[in-house]
Formats: sequence, structure tokens, C-alpha cells
Amino acid sequence: MELWYTEEHTPDVRFSIRVDKHIYSEQTKFQRIDFFDSKEFGRFLTLDGLMMVTEKDEFIYHDMIAHVPMATNPDIENILVIGAGDGGTVREITRYNTVKKVDMVEIDEQVVVTCRRFLPQTASSFDDPRVSLYFEDGLKFVRSKNDEYDLIIVDSTDPIGPGEGLFTREFYGNCYKALKKNGILVNQHESPYYYDNAENMKRTHKRIRELFPICRVYQAHIPTYPSGHWLFGFASKTFDPLSFDAARWNSLGLKTKYYNTDIHIGSFCLPTYVTEMLQNA
Repeated sequence: MELWYTEEHTPDVRFSIRVDKHIYSEQTKFQRIDFFDSKEFGRFLTLDGLMMVTEKDEFIYHDMIAHVPMATNPDIENILVIGAGDGGTVREITRYNTVKKVDMVEIDEQVVVTCRRFLPQTASSFDDPRVSLYFEDGLKFVRSKNDEYDLIIVDSTDPIGPGEGLFTREFYGNCYKALKKNGILVNQHESPYYYDNAENMKRTHKRIRELFPICRVYQAHIPTYPSGHWLFGFASKTFDPLSFDAARWNSLGLKTKYYNTDIHIGSFCLPTYVTEMLQNA
């Protein structure tokens, strides 16, 4: 008997992976957590039936959400990560010796607990002494913060279920307040390709653009995400990601599988249909 994981990207499009074994399932008070083993993508995590991370392509997402802001401002010391329960984002930012503090806020503690058990590839840096874990609502957490962080990374699920509040105007306004005068906000920005994803992307971009003087969007190609074409948002009070010191980042000698300083620039070169969506958002 064949076992397949299938995700509905639209009512007319489905994405499937042949599964060797369904290894774990748990219904928490927030969502359903599942882990699968597969030949093509290795072990992967889904939340409420939606793909979150696979062993094979996680490096693309985590490289791009972490290293683009870190290269833009190599003096970042204090970071807030919201979501990111699989640990891949924390793994990447703790590779920088200049980082002094990482507050990670994940609403569902069981995501961290199970990723420690089943996805050590990404959950390898939760015990770094610079990392503090908070299991609560990121929307509420950031309300009490003011002028505290150099970087906020919103590594959230889609704007449904537990992640819905992380796409509101209130949330982005509180992020702006929580950032220092040189602060940077980076978020997963959805896909521009399928209609529902694109509508969420435009709504998110409009809300962030209303707050930050510098607001850009960049892209990566992630095989297991809807359409494979994924966007990230970059917003800042002062830093333009296209004006960065590539030589300084390269001098750090960090080994990455996807990110490099050429792709840093190239990722902001968007297809025409995407730029038109953003302009009209």
C-alpha cells in the first residue's frame, strides 16, 4: 500500500509527496502536528495539514529569512523571533558571534518539543545561552516592547489559525514600536502566484508599507511551498538592503547552502507581475 501526503494549494491544484512512514501525530489546543518520513524530502513537519519544513529544502527558507537582514546590518545584537518553532531561523542567527540576545516567541510549546525530538537538524540551537524561549501569543508579547530590538523576524504560519494575528495592522505597528531607531523587520510574505496567497501577500505589504519608510520584497524558490515561488518582506526605519557591505559579510566566513551576497542583490529583482501587484496593493 502506498502512503501519500497531499496538500491542497488551490481547489484545482494539489501537491503530493510519497511517504515512507507517518511517524507522529498530536492535536494540541492550537493545531495538529504531524511528522512524516519520505525518500525525496526526508523528514518533514506539517501543521494542520500544511507543509512547514522539510529536511531537504529547509536551508533555502532559513538562509533567506536570516542572512539577508544580518548582512544588511552586521551590528545587530538584539533579536526577536516570532514563530519559528522548528528552530531553523534561530539556528542561523545564532551563528553570528555579534548577536547577544535572541527572544523567541512561539504560541505552541509542543511544536518546539516535538521538533527537538523529530527534527534535530533545525532544532539544534534552542539551548544556546543567548536564546530565551517564550511560549505565548506573539501579538501580545510584542505589545509591551518599546525601542528594544535591532531585528524582528516574523517566521509565522499562514494567516489562518494560530498565525492570523501576526498579519494585522496592530501587530506591525507594535513591531515598529518595539524596534530601535535602526531596526529591521523581516517576515515571510506568502506566495504571489495563487490567488489566495497573493491576496494575503498584498494585504501584508500594504500594512507594512504604511508604517516603514523603507519597504522592499525579495524572493526565493522553495520546492515544497505553494507554487515554489515564495516572498519575504524587508522593512526598516533606516537600512536599505540593497546598500550593504558584501565584503564585510563575506569576511565572516559563514558557510551557507543558498544565501550569498550575489543572491542577496538578485533576490530583490522581482518579476513584473509581482512588482505590479506590490505597487497596486
